[in-house]
Amino acid sequence: MRGMVKSRTVLLFVFVFSMVLAGCSKPSKSADSAADQKVEVTVSAAASLTDALGEIQKNYESAHGNVKLNFNFGASGALQQQIEQGAPADLFLSAASKNMKALIDKKLIDADNQIPLLTNELVVVTPAEGSIPIGSLTDLTNSGVKKVAIGIPDSVPAGNYAKQALTAAKLWDALQGKMVQGKDVRQVLQYVETGNADAGFVYKTDALTSSKVKTAVTVDPATYPAIEYPIGIVKATKHGKEAKVFYDYLQSKEALDVFVKYGFSIPAK
Repeated sequence: MRGMVKSRTVLLFVFVFSMVLAGCSKPSKSADSAADQKVEVTVSAAASLTDALGEIQKNYESAHGNVKLNFNFGASGALQQQIEQGAPADLFLSAASKNMKALIDKKLIDADNQIPLLTNELVVVTPAEGSIPIGSLTDLTNSGVKKVAIGIPDSVPAGNYAKQALTAAKLWDALQGKMVQGKDVRQVLQYVETGNADAGFVYKTDALTSSKVKTAVTVDPATYPAIEYPIGIVKATKHGKEAKVFYDYLQSKEALDVFVKYGFSIPAK
């Protein structure tokens, strides 16, 4: 009888001990869910960066499994206003220095956490199958050119650069009746691609992304301000650590090589 009691006691002890070990080795649901959670980093970026950042996103997320990149593409002026109005953003990548400076002046971006990242060029594109001869800005005044697409100068940097170039060439007033304005540079590109405009002012990098357009004119860079793309960390970010890591990554050779692949240039340091 004593032997049976002793045997049952041993078996009970082994069972309890096994259950304790099982409980210690099995991760809790809360631990699993915490491991599965990703930090979402939101980047407000100029529309002209869409393709390059799409490739960079794939590269970055594959190496940083805990981060999900969300891009808010648009005209730099519109993105600036969104940040001023409190829209969630961790990083701002603008197509014009003035938009970044405005946010620095309003203390929404720290001057110590922003840097010129890229440069670009302004070009005039025409439909790839188009037959209208355009080889200079003056040719835009010809009767065969009915519509000229341009970004809204007040909010689209490419439109503002184009306005300054046309003003320098004394053509701005002459072309007012032909102007079709786009909400960002990609819409301008689309107008030309679809034949809704005979010509359009876009960045060199935009022209390179499309087989439906051809570059007709490379605009004289002396007629408009240097096109710089600064990047900065938004002070209101709730993911400062992750934002800084991505901010640094975009300045790495790996990321810069992707930008160069898409036609951007790197500013001299």
